[in-house]
Amino acid sequence: MIRLEELPGDKGARQKRHRIGRGESSGWGKTAGRGAKGAQSRSGYKSKTAFEGGQTALVRRVPKRGFSRKRFEIRRVALNLAQLGKFDDGATVNFDTLVQAGLISRRVEEIKILGEGEIQKKLNITAHGFSASAREKIEAAGGACQILTADSEPPQA
Repeated sequence: MIRLEELPGDKGARQKRHRIGRGESSGWGKTAGRGAKGAQSRSGYKSKTAFEGGQTALVRRVPKRGFSRKRFEIRRVALNLAQLGKFDDGATVNFDTLVQAGLISRRVEEIKILGEGEIQKKLNITAHGFSASAREKIEAAGGACQILTADSEPPQA
């Protein structure tokens, strides 16, 4: 019976690793493949990001231009009337109920209701803005539109 550990391997599949820095006769002695002098030949050498050998790095030579508004942007979301169909007739739709229904994230800062789709239910909707068609459809169904102002902002998590 042949045992797994007794199977012969392919010729040349396993090679002895280079033992670097173990004398001249090994072929990897003296500088041990690191060259002559310089930072890379020293033990403990770590390359610094964007280091260019003492020359002023490209990241410092290139002019810095532009401005990003990302940190000042307001997270707005637009909801269509068709999406509000999951609420019961006579319900009050506001920031908290929209979060609970999974229609918006708690990180949203402003909500605008758009008029795409139809609505047959009487809903009292509180949001930061309404399109003209959305306001007409909500009021035609017997609902009410209330616009949020800066002093009545929803609590943010």
